[in-house]
Amino acid sequence: MTIDQDKALRDHLLFLLRSGGAHMAFDDFVADFPAELCGHKIDGLPYTPWQVIEHMRIAQWDILEFSRDASHKSPKFPEGYWPRPAELGNTDLWYETIEKFRAVLKQMEDLVADPANDLLARIPHGDGQTILREALLVADHNAYHLGALAVMSRILKAKG
Repeated sequence: MTIDQDKALRDHLLFLLRSGGAHMAFDDFVADFPAELCGHKIDGLPYTPWQVIEHMRIAQWDILEFSRDASHKSPKFPEGYWPRPAELGNTDLWYETIEKFRAVLKQMEDLVADPANDLLARIPHGDGQTILREALLVADHNAYHLGALAVMSRILKAKG
C-alpha cells in the first residue's frame, strides 16, 4: 500500500467512525434526544435508550482494549455487554455514558489515525483480527444501535 493509499484508508475509516455518510452521527442523536426519557421502557422492547447507549459504550471499549492490549479480558457474553436489566438509567447516567462513549471513540479514532499502527496487520494476540476489522466493527455496531435509538426516540416523543 502506498503512503497515499494508507492515508486515504485511514481518512475513510475516520469518516465512518465519526458517523459519516449514510450513518447518523452520535452527537446529532444525543443532541436531539430528550435526556429525561432515557430510562423509559417501550412496550415490546427489552431495553431503555440509556441501556442501549451503555451497551454501545461497553462494546466499543471492549473492541478498543482488545485492539491494543494483549492482557485485556473481555466481559462475559452477552450479559457483560449490557447494564443490569433493573438499571434503567437516569439523566446522570445518560450524560456520564455519553462522555465515556465519546472518550473511547476518540481513542479508537487515534488508534486508526496513527500511521505507526498497521491497519492490515493481524493483532498478535487475536485469531486473525486487524485494526481495520475492529474499527469497521465499531462503526457498524454503533450505526446499528443508533438506528434503533432513532426509532426509540420517535416512539418516546410521540407518547409525550
